Amino acid sequence: MTDSELIENVKLAINPKFQDWVLFKNGTYIIFDDITKVKNANDEAIAIMKEFGPVFAGGPAGDFNTIHLTKTEGWIVAGHGYGMYTFVSPAELENKSPDDLEVGLFGRSKRDLDGKKPEIIYVNKSK
Repeated sequence: MTDSELIENVKLAINPKFQDWVLFKNGTYIIFDDITKVKNANDEAIAIMKEFGPVFAGGPAGDFNTIHLTKTEGWIVAGHGYGMYTFVSPAELENKSPDDLEVGLFGRSKRDLDGKKPEIIYVNKSK
């Protein structure tokens, strides 16, 4: 999936009431409730990603919830860290009928990659 395809899918996945968000290379994004309280969205997103993105065995970062999307194909994996979600496309999975556990584990691994090496590819701002 190209960066532009990822961006378009995430735009469709996010509730339109949330206009301020930062997207990382592997599909993890962070939503900001009030961007006016954030000095620098990029710096804040990277700090949050470094804190809550990496997965450590036995820790809360291993927990996740899989959300099925309706406006685009795929899923959102929610987990440790408020406002942090990871988009998973069906094209990324070998199994064409994955269950929530398989999708969730894959999404968690993508978040872990973003947490260990955060690279912002897109910033969406309302203002």
